Amino acid sequence: MAEVRNKQVVLRDYVVGFPKESDMNTVEGRITLKVPEGSNDVLLKNLYLSCDPYMRVLMSKMGHEGFGCYIPGSPIAGLGVSKVLESGHPDYKKGDLVWGMTKWEEFSLVPATQIDFKIEHTDVPLSYYTGILGMPGLTAYVGFFEVGSPKKGENVFISAASGAVGQLVGQFAKLTGCYVVGSAGSKEKVDLLKNKLGFDGAFNYKEESELDATLKRYFPEGIDIYFENVGGKTLDAVLLNMKLHGRIPVCGMISQYNLSQHEGVTNLAHLIFKRIKMEGFVVNDFYHSYSKFLEFVLPHIREGKVVYVEDIAEGLENGPAALVGLYTGRNVGKQVVVVARD
Repeated sequence: MAEVRNKQVVLRDYVVGFPKESDMNTVEGRITLKVPEGSNDVLLKNLYLSCDPYMRVLMSKMGHEGFGCYIPGSPIAGLGVSKVLESGHPDYKKGDLVWGMTKWEEFSLVPATQIDFKIEHTDVPLSYYTGILGMPGLTAYVGFFEVGSPKKGENVFISAASGAVGQLVGQFAKLTGCYVVGSAGSKEKVDLLKNKLGFDGAFNYKEESELDATLKRYFPEGIDIYFENVGGKTLDAVLLNMKLHGRIPVCGMISQYNLSQHEGVTNLAHLIFKRIKMEGFVVNDFYHSYSKFLEFVLPHIREGKVVYVEDIAEGLENGPAALVGLYTGRNVGKQVVVVARD
């Protein structure tokens, strides 16, 4: 079978500091659209690619324990929605729609173990499987319900609240009967939280010189659950405002990923004084909960009780700009790159 063109986004070299578009190149590779004889691999046509904060860590030479790092000169990888073109594995057949780990290219030959789930529900946008019905959605669900252990009437604060995970945590908290406030980095995002996503309050952290005072204004009685997405100064201020027996699910620390010298957190003693449970989690440990999560969230989507905001970049060549934009807050909602629509 003849080779075909395969547009790819490759990492030029390991990244130090904030990533730039020029750290990645869009190149034209070649691929034979055939699974090698006797292989269990799966040949995919990539449709939608997910831009996620953790990808910055993989651009560093040190990488991430358990996840490794990208290799300069090779395509970067991430979660995506794909169509099966050919399969050497009995669980997948031509035409199946799947989501899992793939490469940033038009076509990918991947081990079947990199596919996380087959897509069974197609009455919702396929792009949702990069977000609300994929890793970010499951992250919000298990982080809030299983790590956060919410109760009706509790006070919930979410940083990076308009992002792929934060916007869902806020809506899940409202469905639980909680009081919910989020922080974001622009007036547009604050308006989105309050007017479209149903948060009780929201503020632009860039306009608040004293985060401690800001949090006391929104939470005069303190915070029961802080869903941690950013770390640094925000975490330090939150610790002063947590209630007794509060919980902090630690999902991410995006404010620290691009720093060569990480910011210190000075108020950790409050974990002791207030008997706060602060627990980091990785969504991969909860993939066994995916079917339960779908049972919970799909009816809410279909009934319009949970909405999802996406920021769509058309074309693989626009992928580097979309990914880099995550770290300056340029995106509004879940950042998705469209490679092909069918």
